Amino acid sequence: MSLLLKCTVNCGSKKIVPCLHQLLQAYVEPVRGIHLTPTQQTLWEREKKSGYRKPLALPSKKQLILEGIQELKKEIKLWSEEVKERFESDPILAFRPGETDVVFNFKNPESLDKWVVTTDSDHNEGKSNATLKISPAGAGLFEGNVCSEHTKDGIIKRTGYANIRTKRVRKSFKRETTYDWTQYNTLILKVRGDGRNYLINLHTEGYFDLLWNDIYHYILYTRGGPHWQIAKIPFSKFFLANKGRVQDKQEPIGLNRVTHFGFSVGARNSMDGPFKLEIDYVGLEYDPNHQEEFAYEMYKTDKYIVAN
Repeated sequence: MSLLLKCTVNCGSKKIVPCLHQLLQAYVEPVRGIHLTPTQQTLWEREKKSGYRKPLALPSKKQLILEGIQELKKEIKLWSEEVKERFESDPILAFRPGETDVVFNFKNPESLDKWVVTTDSDHNEGKSNATLKISPAGAGLFEGNVCSEHTKDGIIKRTGYANIRTKRVRKSFKRETTYDWTQYNTLILKVRGDGRNYLINLHTEGYFDLLWNDIYHYILYTRGGPHWQIAKIPFSKFFLANKGRVQDKQEPIGLNRVTHFGFSVGARNSMDGPFKLEIDYVGLEYDPNHQEEFAYEMYKTDKYIVAN
């Protein structure tokens, strides 16, 4: 407490940050067993994964050159496909109402390279596990086991999740870009589930660190059994969240800045155990009968008025 009083009395405008650093060192670091570096003392997000930073060994210059030569052929091929698609594409024929344009499918093993599987056990926070593979029916099979049991370290409060999402979409020569789905208004899924509820995730990370974790969600209700189901979900039904928290201020999806697409499953409400979701394809459709822009009304109150 003496250090707190000393910082409060003696701090000028130029000494606030050093004194806050002293407070962190005196009270926070001994309790949590962590040591903050100067770059970790600020409030901005250092990583897009919000703290999951792992040290990576950098390869040698010789290895970088050899790998670069191998990647050059792939990038040139990808660039030639972009040029060919630009000249051959016809917007009038590409977005025909009532037809489904498939974005993701699992018709060949190479399609699995577009996805990343993560669970809580990847960060030593839980005991869940998951895999993504090709099923005997020729579809993507997302299966595993979710467990809500976690490490008792005083920091982690709850866990038990598994997630798959696509890798960041990019153009040739490692240029990052986004999906442009502005011509569509409906998401089409052909899936076969196990009766669980899965969360559909549309990532729209922005330019600033405050927007890196903006994700739009919608709940996918599946039926158990051998039959496939077609789910048609309007984009107007998706709601905005950030780091798992539904935001008070909602807004429609910016369909021209979607960076990732994925599914999540959790072990909340005593739902520990195995799960299985089979995905045939993920597609987009323009439904001319759907005119809704946003499904959720936003209520605003006057300033300085608090309701009981």
